[in-house]
Amino acid sequence: MKYAKKWLENAQGIMNTIEQSQMDNIVKAATIMADSIEAGHWVHTWGCGHATIPCEEMYPRIGGIVGFHPLCELPLTFFTQIVGQMGIHQFLFLERLEGYGQQIMKNYHFSDKDCLWIFSHTGINPVNIDMANEAHKRGMKVIVYGSAGATGDKPGRHSSGKNLFQVADVVVDSCVPLQDASVPMDKHFDNIGPLSTLGFITMVWLTICTVCEILEQRGVKLYINPSHNVPGDTTAQERLDAAINEYQERLHIL
Repeated sequence: MKYAKKWLENAQGIMNTIEQSQMDNIVKAATIMADSIEAGHWVHTWGCGHATIPCEEMYPRIGGIVGFHPLCELPLTFFTQIVGQMGIHQFLFLERLEGYGQQIMKNYHFSDKDCLWIFSHTGINPVNIDMANEAHKRGMKVIVYGSAGATGDKPGRHSSGKNLFQVADVVVDSCVPLQDASVPMDKHFDNIGPLSTLGFITMVWLTICTVCEILEQRGVKLYINPSHNVPGDTTAQERLDAAINEYQERLHIL
């Protein structure tokens, strides 16, 4: 099991590095998000491919709170077909298509009290950069999570020459190597065992727990998605209905 143990060692190292180096940035990001949620508005979330997983993780989710709204597009999310309709080739083309993000943003009514939370491992693809630029045009703060330190000032695929981290208001580094896959094999060229999803999920809950702490200290009521599978909890459905109703009310502003 040397490969499995190597992945576990690498994963634990990433989580420790995030804790040691990124907590101040997480507080900055969480404060912006808390401001949006307290104002009755949204933290819009965005990602492509596996970077949509953190968007799906946060809400609806047991222990998640109302205030996070996914903007994820199906052609950039549901690519488990692999080939055929919505296959990998189409996905790769679309995430690199400049102007696509602008068309996505036309579908919603945004407020300058909203913010946009983007997940991107390398930060180089045009659709993500377009989303960030369009959010800024609408007065929103843009928060980006990804491998910022490893990407550095490498240019993106966007005509501006910038990468996503260079256009963000707040950046939180996932501390994951750009190669992502972290375990070398004895008889193969490519590594196995990617780390970016683990890094993203770790940062999601570090962030949301911080958002909840900030809002609780401000006296803001949180609408928390409860576990509705615990025997004997007679008010779980009531609390779940309240959270869903709050979510639906906030949708009216979109």
